[in-house]
Amino acid sequence: MRLKRRDFLAATAALAAFPGNTLAAKAPAFHKDFLWGASTSAYQIEGALDADGRGPSVWDTFTAQGHIQDGSTAAQACQHYTRYREDVALMKAAHFNAYRFSIAWPRVQPQGTGPANAKGLDFYDRLVDELLRAGIRPLACLYHWDMPQALQDQGGWQSRAMTGPFADYARAVAARLGDRVKDWMMLNEPNVVAIFGHGLREHAPGLGLGEMGVLRALHHQNLAQGAALRAIRAEHGDCRLGTVTSVQPCRPETSSDADRAAAIRWDAVWNRVAVDGLLRGAVPDVLAERMAPIIQPGDLAAIRFPIDLLGLNYYSPNTMRHAPGQMFEVGWGRAPTDRFTAMGWPVQPDGLYEVLMEFKNLYGNPATFVAENGAAYDDALSADGQVHDPERIRYLADHIAEVRRALADGANVTGYLAWSLLDNFEWAFGLSKRFGLVRVDYDSQKRIPKDSYRWFADFIQKARQS
Repeated sequence: MRLKRRDFLAATAALAAFPGNTLAAKAPAFHKDFLWGASTSAYQIEGALDADGRGPSVWDTFTAQGHIQDGSTAAQACQHYTRYREDVALMKAAHFNAYRFSIAWPRVQPQGTGPANAKGLDFYDRLVDELLRAGIRPLACLYHWDMPQALQDQGGWQSRAMTGPFADYARAVAARLGDRVKDWMMLNEPNVVAIFGHGLREHAPGLGLGEMGVLRALHHQNLAQGAALRAIRAEHGDCRLGTVTSVQPCRPETSSDADRAAAIRWDAVWNRVAVDGLLRGAVPDVLAERMAPIIQPGDLAAIRFPIDLLGLNYYSPNTMRHAPGQMFEVGWGRAPTDRFTAMGWPVQPDGLYEVLMEFKNLYGNPATFVAENGAAYDDALSADGQVHDPERIRYLADHIAEVRRALADGANVTGYLAWSLLDNFEWAFGLSKRFGLVRVDYDSQKRIPKDSYRWFADFIQKARQS
């Protein structure tokens, strides 16, 4: 696959602008086993929400309640459930050697408990076999936000009773796929689930419970994760176990003591509860008093687990300000940049280097991989039938440059996965925001590789040859 000249020039300009990097001259010297690919999630791409015995999830309920901004649903999404072979072919053509996907809990256990739904697992059987035939390493994530509604009706992540069902679900999926899938991620972004779905009402299940709702959801996801890790390890000793979390530097909007304290508080909520719980069996000091009523004896030991691989999702730093009356007395500040995505998110690639070096310097340099990194832009189909997205190419190039910089400085980074392979159902934004390397025409379901797809494919090929 040849890189178009305009793509090469755009990527070269972006890379050359990064101080001290040499990527414009040649591909970086990533090690031969470095993981290159993309990530997706089941609810955002699969469609087929009523197929083969799948049960309802909290996002089906949240959608039916009218919370999706453009009025769309995930009923069709990308029809990946029936078009997965076409999507795997796109991965193979882009030289991917890894793919992180999620498994839909309500497709495997429609009520969240009980015997596994064989037809639901059959789909993931077919997907895994297709990936392996294409030479692509499957990284399976057990929970990417689609809690079965039946379990939500019993309390969901506000209840520590979810620990047992999640471990049982993990055990059932690994029993079916563990002979071929050797990389298992437990959760995706438990902080986002807790903050936006439990503290606020912006994501499913939309509870709006404030600070304690956030902390309960974080703690109970941690407990469930620990139980699932132990359940899989007990029966599949040859698997590599891990999880995926969103880690963003929390920076104060100003140098005031109040804004600095706000950034520390938000760092504890956004980053430390999940990371410190898993890696250290600890609670951030700044939250210890608030979390004391939630934590029972033995909890922190049950949460801590020696994982093999940690996925880090990075989009931008969090710029925080002191905001009395808001949750944790913090609010979002204005980031010091003039680059923003179509989501309104600031583009600050240096934050990825900061995150990767933090795990080297503060957490003993565990094996990490960038599990999500990408951007939504208002790219459209051009008159020539193609999608020209130079902003996304620049975004990817800038962030890959930061990964290389972290590698050069000793960070134990094992891979880079873009978010996302396909345009998809972007949660509460519906189908209106496009993150994909491949455009999806939702009416025809036609896949149209964007310029960024071709750039990334060419970059991966060169990186392997260097």
